[in-house]
Amino acid sequence: MTQYPLDMSIKPEVQAFFDEATNTISYIVKDPTSKSCAVIDSVMDIDYAAGRITYDHADELIRQIKAQGLKLEWIIETHVHADHLSAAPYIQQELGGKIGIGSKIMVVQDTFGKVFNEGTEFQRDGSQFDRLFEDGDTYKVGNMQAFAMYTPGHTPACMVHVMGNAAFVGDTLFMPDGGSARCDFPGGSAEELYESIMKVLALPDEMRLFMCHDYGPNGRDIAWETTVADEKEHNIHVGRGKTKDDFIKFRTERDSQLAMPKLIIPSLQVNMRAGEVPKDKDGNPVLKVPVNGL
Repeated sequence: MTQYPLDMSIKPEVQAFFDEATNTISYIVKDPTSKSCAVIDSVMDIDYAAGRITYDHADELIRQIKAQGLKLEWIIETHVHADHLSAAPYIQQELGGKIGIGSKIMVVQDTFGKVFNEGTEFQRDGSQFDRLFEDGDTYKVGNMQAFAMYTPGHTPACMVHVMGNAAFVGDTLFMPDGGSARCDFPGGSAEELYESIMKVLALPDEMRLFMCHDYGPNGRDIAWETTVADEKEHNIHVGRGKTKDDFIKFRTERDSQLAMPKLIIPSLQVNMRAGEVPKDKDGNPVLKVPVNGL
């Protein structure tokens, strides 16, 4: 395992915001020694049937940051989401901050640039983002050092972001009774996901883990925070020493039965552009629907 710059003595203040429409949890993460903060995995609202985009979820994040007198320094995407649209540029326009994602975004852009028949004007070099993170890269939120861990498997560009004793795992893990995320999107790999999960579970037992999604299995209340120790002991897909072969078999069989996410078509087009809605030749926002392309 890469020697990451861990500092469990730093305890960031974490505020969670649940989006019921997409079962996504967004976060405001505050440096405990300053007014600086980061936003993790924001949501832009869409009524897909009506073709209407709104910003209620993002506006709540913005209201909270302003009300607390915080300074937004980073808008982090843990990966290119297939189930919700990012509000990163909208939040950046209101509050500033840099938009960051893993450097393998270029792989995702190349793959889905072809699926959506994007022209040469669509840049596939990650230049829509302000920062492309490599495994082990560090950055600052105020005085708090953060770092990125490369955790592919769900997608080729997934990263876990660690800030003090808090790790934001994206779709690399779910709550213990939720297990793990699917691996059947282009570039996904059950083997890689298992290895990425083991990488996360090699962090200190007391590391707080914050999920990007929760679906309340078996009717329980929505939850988003757990620990490495809890995942190692209770995760239904990888806990208590389940083997890589067991995980690959289960994940492959399970994924073959899953329907596509309802918002995958608009989400991919928007999120691979750092949250910008694509436009036609006249500058009008427009989304494509590839037929039999996914």
